[in-house]
Amino acid sequence: MATVSVTATHAREFLSGTKQLIIDGEHVDAADGATFETIDPGTGEVLTSVAHGKKEDVDRAVRAARKALDGPWKTMTPSERGRVIHRLGDLIMENLDQLAELDSLDNGKAMAVAAAADVPLAADNFWYMSGWATKLRGSTVRPSLPYLPGGEFHAYTTKEPVGVVAQIIPWNFPLLMAAWKVGPALATGCTIILKPAEQTPLSAIRLGELALEAGIPPGVLNVITGYGDAGAALAEHDDVDKVAFTGSTEVGKLIAQAAGKTNLKRVSLELGGKSPNIVLGDADVPAAIAGAANGIFFNQGEVCTAGSRLYIQNDLFDEVVAGVSDAANNIKVGHGLQPDTEMGPLVSSEQFDRVTGYLKIGSDAGSRAVAGGNAIDGPGYFVQPTVLVDTTDDARIVREEIFGPVVVAMPFQDVDELAAKANDSVYGLAAGIWTKDLSNAHKLAARIKAGTVHVNTYHIYDAALPFGGYKQSGWGREMGEEVLSAYQETKSVIVQL
Repeated sequence: MATVSVTATHAREFLSGTKQLIIDGEHVDAADGATFETIDPGTGEVLTSVAHGKKEDVDRAVRAARKALDGPWKTMTPSERGRVIHRLGDLIMENLDQLAELDSLDNGKAMAVAAAADVPLAADNFWYMSGWATKLRGSTVRPSLPYLPGGEFHAYTTKEPVGVVAQIIPWNFPLLMAAWKVGPALATGCTIILKPAEQTPLSAIRLGELALEAGIPPGVLNVITGYGDAGAALAEHDDVDKVAFTGSTEVGKLIAQAAGKTNLKRVSLELGGKSPNIVLGDADVPAAIAGAANGIFFNQGEVCTAGSRLYIQNDLFDEVVAGVSDAANNIKVGHGLQPDTEMGPLVSSEQFDRVTGYLKIGSDAGSRAVAGGNAIDGPGYFVQPTVLVDTTDDARIVREEIFGPVVVAMPFQDVDELAAKANDSVYGLAAGIWTKDLSNAHKLAARIKAGTVHVNTYHIYDAALPFGGYKQSGWGREMGEEVLSAYQETKSVIVQL
């Protein structure tokens, strides 16, 4: 095993020894004893070994979750459930430095970003969802039945947990995506099998430990680390009531197909994006430049909502492109644990190959890099922050999700034509608008088919705001009150008086 950097003071103890699965409140090896290595993408070196869960382990976890669904978790009052969920948020903040280091080491992101955004947002999600535990309620209805004149009835609805939930999360925000999934499932009384991405399993394991420490009963949150075969086993499992997935659209389609093969389980999907970020001619130019740079280069561009299609009205095109290019050239790229790092490596060698492959595709098609455009030599999976111009609407780099620090800048003149271009995508996850005319902003926001539209800002997420996409960006919403319905069944009760 490679030696962890001496600056990883909070994560070193956790990284010692093989990390096990968490099933029914216990740390256990995979049934066949298999393990895999998780890699520091900043060095390419091994961080630690992790249990490789497979179908038998999924079966064990599902049985534990089913047992817990009818155990102490079911009899716990909503107030008690809310308190332990809130306590989990507290524990996340109490372990902020360790969790930020784990995500930085495992994912590559700058620890400063993880400590300022990922971890506090994860804690806040649990705090927010803890309040909903006591506010889940049905309603009363007075039936009107013309075929039973004079009949008197008392009717009401109740909310019940959907049951055992499989949650499959991506590698770009490991802890935060787990919180987005786990929080509402806990608030509604579900039990969970959490399957993190094989590239970033560490903070999910730690989250499972903290859940037990918070007082969440054994079996309520089980953690299965492994590869796609574990995810497929969960999606197909006939004793799983719902699967929630965040990841690529291609895999999301496979998840949906697998879920329909057995028990027609509920499915929610948060998938890909190719989001337009639009700079109108009356925009505050410095703010638009900063927002466009943040929109694509935050988290190495490994963000499903990244503003990867930058549309700039003609009069401002050269100025904004120059400004975003200057910002790109001045980003401090380095290992995530270095204190001055602003952008870390891509998560894996596979993602490095994907992004550099798209850079070649763009170059071969005639695009020009105003900034970046190349890999960075040395250990680790680093790519330069890149601004591309001279492309066409049908180019692959314009239409396909790259998921890296690569923005394609394109001029436009007519806003009506721009709205059509912005919507000319199979995705509809997010968008940005930069303008001083808020009337025009509201009008354009109404025309854009996206689940989130930012105006004079970008990358704003809040636990109370629903998040999700149109078209092939997914089914359903994360966060906010709206997500709760994804984890509940509604029952109608009718009593004749």
